[in-house]
Amino acid sequence: MGATSLLRTNGTLGLIATNTVAQGDSREVGLDAMVEGGFTITRAIQSRSWPAASANLEYAAVWGTVGSVADDVPRVADDIEVRRISTLLEAQGCTEGNPIRLAENAGIAFQGCIVLGMGFVLEPAEAQEWIAADPRNTDVLFPYLSGEDLNQRPDATASRWVIDFNDWSEDRARSFALPYERLAQRVKPERQRRRQDGQYALRKPLPERWWQYAEKRPAMRKAISGLSEVLVIARVSKTVMPLRVPTSQVFHEKVVVFATASFAMQALLSSSLHQLWAIKYGTTLRTDATYTPDLVFGSLPRPESTDVLRDVGLALDSERREIMARRGVGATKLYSMVNNFDLRDDTDIARLRDLQVAVDEAAVCAYGWNDLELDHGFHVYRQVARWSVSPRARIELLDRLLDENKSRTLNQDAHTGVADLGVRGEASLFD
Repeated sequence: MGATSLLRTNGTLGLIATNTVAQGDSREVGLDAMVEGGFTITRAIQSRSWPAASANLEYAAVWGTVGSVADDVPRVADDIEVRRISTLLEAQGCTEGNPIRLAENAGIAFQGCIVLGMGFVLEPAEAQEWIAADPRNTDVLFPYLSGEDLNQRPDATASRWVIDFNDWSEDRARSFALPYERLAQRVKPERQRRRQDGQYALRKPLPERWWQYAEKRPAMRKAISGLSEVLVIARVSKTVMPLRVPTSQVFHEKVVVFATASFAMQALLSSSLHQLWAIKYGTTLRTDATYTPDLVFGSLPRPESTDVLRDVGLALDSERREIMARRGVGATKLYSMVNNFDLRDDTDIARLRDLQVAVDEAAVCAYGWNDLELDHGFHVYRQVARWSVSPRARIELLDRLLDENKSRTLNQDAHTGVADLGVRGEASLFD
């Protein structure tokens, strides 16, 4: 914002920064404020690798002017002429601004537990030894599902176990001798480490409650308590694809948990609409999407459920699960094949591409947007080639989703934070 204040009317400016300048809070306090102050972006590079091998980073570049620019003057985003460029440094549709968190989506998507202490973590063999030594330990030892497990393991199961005393008192935790002693030896000293001034290095109550997680996620535990399965997404992934897993485990902080077992919701979260929304409004780690539950799912306007959404969600889950198990591949490797232009004669991959088309068509119909031609193919977005909808369809879909978000925002404001359409959608998608 300070840079634009130095410009005269019609003055021009060029900026270079890391690619986070167009993401999340950095965008809101930087580019958003500049545009609100009258800055027009005329050219942009959203994200590219720094040309020098000595620096391993992604940069963005922005050019623009203070003052209006005629609509017929072309803008250039990543070397492609577009009508307008948003503060996300990509082609902008007709609807301007950023999405707002919707009341209808509160209490559904959660980040997993922040354990804070490797002493909590066990190898499976050791966990089984402890259970054999004292069967009561099944009350405090659980599989520990990480984002890497979701991305890499064919059955999406946990590769490690973890001690979980939840919000128990120390006296109750002490009655489980082996787990308690492990934490007393390996976690307590680190949690109670002091600075030179004698104060604890960690914020309270972490030093005093060293046998508990740093973030236990009580709201998540309550939300999933009545479910045997939930949908989860790795917070950092190339796929942004939900998987269905049991609730009888502890979820790592790199896992996003959706408090639902609905196959209709699985279809929606598996659709290109949700994936593109997550890529656009989340953040990135290099070219991998980083899923932020409050920003991405929290602002996503959901449609009402349909039988077609439910059926295609069930088909995708069962067929993909069988393919992953038979071929011994995890989600990342599987979808790298789905998105591989050169892989044309593989029947499993062809089936998954067909299922993706069916999922996307069911999602678009659920929104009532039957007029859209999706034109699936291999298309590049944010430096990554994917089997997805065409660029023209992508821009239109994201524009309509943003417009729907703003419509529901007005609705929830008018009804003291509760959107009528959203309440119906939540009830139907979570049945």
